[in-house]
Amino acid sequence: MEIKDLKEQERIRRESLQQIIDLGIDPYPAEEFPVNAYAEEIKSSFKDEPEDAPKRMVYVAGRVMGRRIMGKAAFCELQDSTGRIQLYITRDDICPGEDKELYNTLFKKLLDIGDFIGVYGYVFRTKMGEISIHVQELKLLSKSLRPLPVVKTKDDQVFDSFSDPEQRYRQRYVDLVVNAGVKEIFIKRTKIFNAMRDFFNARGWLEVDTPVLQPIPGGAAARPFITHHNTLDIPLYLRIANELYLKRLIVGGFDGVYEFSRNFRNEGMDRTHNPEFTAMEIYVAYKDYNWMMNMTEQLLEYVATEVLGTTKTTIGSTEIDFKAPYKRISMRDAILEHTGFDIYNKNEDEIRQACKDMHIEVDNTMGKGKMIDEIFGEKCEKHYIQPTFITDYPIEMSPLTKKHRSIPGVTERFELMVNGKEIANAYSELNDPIDQLERFEDQLKLSQKGDDEAMFIDKDFVRALEYGMPPTSGMGIGMDRLVMFLTGQESIQEVLFFPQMRPRKDI
Repeated sequence: MEIKDLKEQERIRRESLQQIIDLGIDPYPAEEFPVNAYAEEIKSSFKDEPEDAPKRMVYVAGRVMGRRIMGKAAFCELQDSTGRIQLYITRDDICPGEDKELYNTLFKKLLDIGDFIGVYGYVFRTKMGEISIHVQELKLLSKSLRPLPVVKTKDDQVFDSFSDPEQRYRQRYVDLVVNAGVKEIFIKRTKIFNAMRDFFNARGWLEVDTPVLQPIPGGAAARPFITHHNTLDIPLYLRIANELYLKRLIVGGFDGVYEFSRNFRNEGMDRTHNPEFTAMEIYVAYKDYNWMMNMTEQLLEYVATEVLGTTKTTIGSTEIDFKAPYKRISMRDAILEHTGFDIYNKNEDEIRQACKDMHIEVDNTMGKGKMIDEIFGEKCEKHYIQPTFITDYPIEMSPLTKKHRSIPGVTERFELMVNGKEIANAYSELNDPIDQLERFEDQLKLSQKGDDEAMFIDKDFVRALEYGMPPTSGMGIGMDRLVMFLTGQESIQEVLFFPQMRPRKDI
């Protein structure tokens, strides 16, 4: 791109870049800058000392976010990874000799908001009471060629905000720089993952990795992304779930395994769905879904407390409390309560007619399980705001789950609902290989009817079960949704660094 094709501010910055080079200053130096202090720590640890007391000398680096030049002296606002701190800069301090170019030309004329600088100086408090750094040395570390959208605040009013969601998600790197609070969401995201790991590791369960490229997309009912392996000349699928691989490890002799997996589903996008997302799945031998419900309550209470210091979080105007225990209700009772329709012992035609009576859109590709899922999603989900376990799902909805030990027609499965959305899904895992093969075959029939989310038959997984899998309970948590809830966000895009966006050609 030629300079004449750039916007005015971008053109001016390119010209400044050339002038910096002409001064013999490298605008992108390679050597290390020895940072030894950060803005927030400097301010929080500062103590007023007598004038003659030794000063704390610091090396600090970050972006220039504002300047006030007053002839031979200036104030500058520096933003590092922890926050902002004021710099006090004088010409004679940073240019002790006769050559004043560093201050007169570089700092006053060629330095822009967004440029990275490194400074060395001592910490002090100004007459106005602001903890600052009196700069003794200054070095340009990186020249910014595009102007930042500088957000201004006055009397709690925000001006020139970088707030358009599409812009923010497309240019997350800018969003993180100029919008206070965005970085904190992602710091909490990492803390949530780490707290969950701590909980599992303390119980002796092993974190593992399983394939992302799979010859058969298994473990969930979802439409996969398809790719091709050139050397093997075979189709491969980006994983939709890691369940079947983790259960193979239980067959292999591990008592407890878990994985934070990046999953991919070739489906729609909305405020709670992204085609690429993170799930945590855990499988523990010799347990059932009742044990898993208890463990899940303990886990989420622990994570909330570790990350937030409380079990309560607020989403919009709604307060949600992750304090255990959580309400439990069967899917049959939930649908009966909110629709008056009893799904027990109903055949496919009766359920299809009930959907039509409730004005729920269904088609001929849908089997009994999928239609029940539609009823629950349309009529029931929204009512479960506080954490609630929905239990005992119909067998048609749960091809990988044990049949209930005492209730015909249902399985030992639960989903945890929070704020009207599913956040966790768990089973007493099906470990009967003959039953499992029959369930896969039922899924194949749905696929032949046109259901493009029906599961494939995974014969190797059936073979693994034939070697014997102990009684096991497994559970998956949608980590992005959990992060949404624990950080008070109402859109999944707010908790993904780089959410999927429709391509644009104007870059």
